[in-house]
Amino acid sequence: MSAQSVERYQTLADALPGRNLPWLNAIRQVALGSFAASGFPSPREEEWKYTNVTALEKKLFQWLPPSAAEPVDAAWLEAHKLAEAWILVLVDGCFNAGLSVLDGLPENIIATGLAEALIHYPDQVENRLGAALARESHGFLTFNTAYFSDGAVIEIPAGVVLEKPLQILHVSTQNEALANTRSLVGLGANAEATLVETFVGVAGVGYLTAAVTEIRLGENAGLVHYKVQVESDKAYHFGGVYVKQEKSSRFTQHNLSFGGLLARHEIHTAVGKAGECELNGLFLAKGRQHVDNHTLIHHSEPYGTSRETYRGVLADRARGVFQGRIVVHSQAQKTSAEMNNRNLLLSEDAEIDAKPQLEILADDVKCSHGVAVGQLNPESVFYLVSRGVDTETAKNMLTFAFANEMVEKIGLEVLRGQVQGHLLDLFPQTGIRRDWL
Repeated sequence: MSAQSVERYQTLADALPGRNLPWLNAIRQVALGSFAASGFPSPREEEWKYTNVTALEKKLFQWLPPSAAEPVDAAWLEAHKLAEAWILVLVDGCFNAGLSVLDGLPENIIATGLAEALIHYPDQVENRLGAALARESHGFLTFNTAYFSDGAVIEIPAGVVLEKPLQILHVSTQNEALANTRSLVGLGANAEATLVETFVGVAGVGYLTAAVTEIRLGENAGLVHYKVQVESDKAYHFGGVYVKQEKSSRFTQHNLSFGGLLARHEIHTAVGKAGECELNGLFLAKGRQHVDNHTLIHHSEPYGTSRETYRGVLADRARGVFQGRIVVHSQAQKTSAEMNNRNLLLSEDAEIDAKPQLEILADDVKCSHGVAVGQLNPESVFYLVSRGVDTETAKNMLTFAFANEMVEKIGLEVLRGQVQGHLLDLFPQTGIRRDWL
């Protein structure tokens, strides 16, 4: 697909946003050259050894301009919007102001599409674009930089505390469409906010989502970020969240993955001095779904804290991947880092590849990691059966309890209810009632 995409770039160049900005054109050309040389990642690369994306080479997903967008079913879209939130809606990779909900947003906050921001705030975009990404890169990132069509830009000034959450709602509606977005989020010193990124797609539609979100947190800023991915069962998804934390900043992330034929999630953060980072993840898959979670936490300054907890539930012939890596650099003394990954396999054909990694170059630290893979505990099943619960219901109750522990970490009540609904839809089991959750 890389050669075909590079050839098509010549025809897309005039339609992509920011075409009149020399600095952006230069960035795109460098990224295009890198993508032309390497293409999409290969299993020969260590960080991609468990996930093969060569199927994308046989497909030719197309970017659709806003004029080609199909009407979105209002009731379906409303079901995915959060109540009491400001919402930016992206349809097939393009910002749609008419479907967004931004009334009442404080005037000193920027919340708009990336294409619009390149017109009205080009200097801020130039300062943010690429600033949170590590020097090392791969094909999906260079592809995204070369071809991004839109995205969201959110800037929250120093000292501002948002009373309501912000939601970026990514909607895919058309078959063989490419939604290639770059979102830039910045919080000034002492600012606080909650951001929800939701990825949904029309049932039965096959498409490619390539979404990169860069986040910069100023000194003592705090952000709670949720990513909820419930896309079509024929969709391909690459999503990367890359964070740069300044001194004493706090970043909490919940990664909830339930959809897509093949999904790859990257959560990378660089923790500043005395910074705090918490990564929580829940991934569920059935059929022949493949979901890959890749996390990377860099502690390069002292007194940082990180806590990471991921759980997976896999049924049928689904395959899951968890690659968690924590790097404690030599100057990051007094670092405290913990990582835990637990996985539940519901069939003999389900598979999980778990690879936790600690790289510790400092000597005054507290670091630990643990991983567990297994099936339901027979003793727990027997305990419930001995108290009058039938075997199938007992297994279902234990499965939902295992997953719901991560859902309960969601602080937004309305979002927690949505996610529990997705949980029940994905594994519709007899004997489970929503009011138990």
